[in-house]
Amino acid sequence: MQFEWSYFFSLFSVADFWESCITVIELSALGWFIGMLLGFLLASAKLSTARWISVPASIYIWFFRSVPLLVLVVFTYNLPQMFPVTRDVLSNPFYSGLLALVVTEAAYMAEIHRGGLISVAKGQKEAGRALGVGLIGMQRLIVIPQAFRISLPTLVNEYITVVKLTSLVSVISLTELLTVGQRLYAQNFLVMETLSAVAVYYVMIVTVFGWLFHWLEQHLELSNRKPQTLDDAALVDLRTRLGSQPAQAPQPSARAGLAPALQLVNIQKRYGQHEVLKGIDLKVEAGQVISIIGPSGSGKTTLIRTVNSLETIDQGEIILFGEGYIHSGDNPNAPQIRRGVQRIGMVFQNFNLFPHRTILDNVTLAPRYHGRDRVVSEQRAYALLDKVGLLAHAHKYPHQLSGGQQQRVAIARALAMDPQIMLFDEPTSALDPELVGDVLKVIADLAKEGMTMLIVSHEMDFALSISDRVIFMENGIVQNDAAPHAILADQCGERVRKFMGLDSHSPSPHNVSKSRLAGEVG
Repeated sequence: MQFEWSYFFSLFSVADFWESCITVIELSALGWFIGMLLGFLLASAKLSTARWISVPASIYIWFFRSVPLLVLVVFTYNLPQMFPVTRDVLSNPFYSGLLALVVTEAAYMAEIHRGGLISVAKGQKEAGRALGVGLIGMQRLIVIPQAFRISLPTLVNEYITVVKLTSLVSVISLTELLTVGQRLYAQNFLVMETLSAVAVYYVMIVTVFGWLFHWLEQHLELSNRKPQTLDDAALVDLRTRLGSQPAQAPQPSARAGLAPALQLVNIQKRYGQHEVLKGIDLKVEAGQVISIIGPSGSGKTTLIRTVNSLETIDQGEIILFGEGYIHSGDNPNAPQIRRGVQRIGMVFQNFNLFPHRTILDNVTLAPRYHGRDRVVSEQRAYALLDKVGLLAHAHKYPHQLSGGQQQRVAIARALAMDPQIMLFDEPTSALDPELVGDVLKVIADLAKEGMTMLIVSHEMDFALSISDRVIFMENGIVQNDAAPHAILADQCGERVRKFMGLDSHSPSPHNVSKSRLAGEVG
């Protein structure tokens, strides 16, 4: 049997084929897009902690991933027999096919989206919460952009699948590519030539949209973005336009006679049967710098995470500047907690910068979310980046910076909300030794400005040099709360000195002065 090449090529000038191509594009694009939106809602519902939301979503996904699309297409087209009110819409093969595609694709895309959502690091959400960003804002600004980038290759592949699935709608007589082909080869019996042409039309559609999606992937790929370092002339111009330095943190004297900045009263926290905090009492005056030290597992990080509601408390109370702030059993989204969180800055051990946003965007995200003017927020961000020595890198992305630079950006991001208290969770433990000094210098400068700070750290010399008080925790309780000079003068017991490396074998520990240690940091 000879292949009729002339007939094959003539099929690419047939108007019905090109019209059916448009139908396939419309059907596949609408089915994919609407299915993607509904799939995201289903994925979010399935991940919900509320079973009355997650269980129905899970059942929907299970059921419609199990039903063949062909069965669903025929069922949908015949649905007006049971529900006459739907006849005006579903008697149209295009809309019946679209509904069947959307219902099916929503179930498949829900699982694609779920994979993207659970791939977004937990620290990203914690960083958003620490900045006072609400649930909807968290999804819109932080989670969805990252999850979409992760899911995009699989979503693109699903679009190609949808294009091919549109051929199944031919069973309800929708005039799409396969329907036109079937009508033609029923007339002339040139089956191979006609179906080959149909295949080429599908390949063209997939190829064109494949190129578009490939461009989108490349556009969203952060590693393809070139570092943008401001040159000296641009820095001079920017500093000239800024004109003034960022506002200084409040000095301790400005709050003399007022309530303590922070009070922790009988704070208890457990995970299952494991009791992490066993009744912590702590009072922090405005302007004080407190370092929290202790062996791993002593509850240090858990303690400061309770201060900005990243961890709930099982018993006790936290008071912020004399006002009730957090009580055991409080909802973390309670209004007084949301307001309090905005007064507290948090710097994480692993930076938790938002990778899909520039350095400038990272610093301005929270102020703009909370309603501050964009221009004012950007000016403030530039000033803070200048303060931490990173103004030239304002338009780079986090992955284009070193670890020490990222941590300094994290400090600037926390300061952008003008907090009255700063929390540092082992800010140097994820850094190479040569990068530690720059971060410690920024923290030391904040201490000189009078910022109230709680610092969890393993940098013993730094803790002694910068702190008004050093708290030693072990087994979930505060074993010692003393000034650095008391520790150096051997007034706090052997256990504390040994942990800090100041045991009897250390050379003249009594002669180590706070000013000398501060000089080592500088």
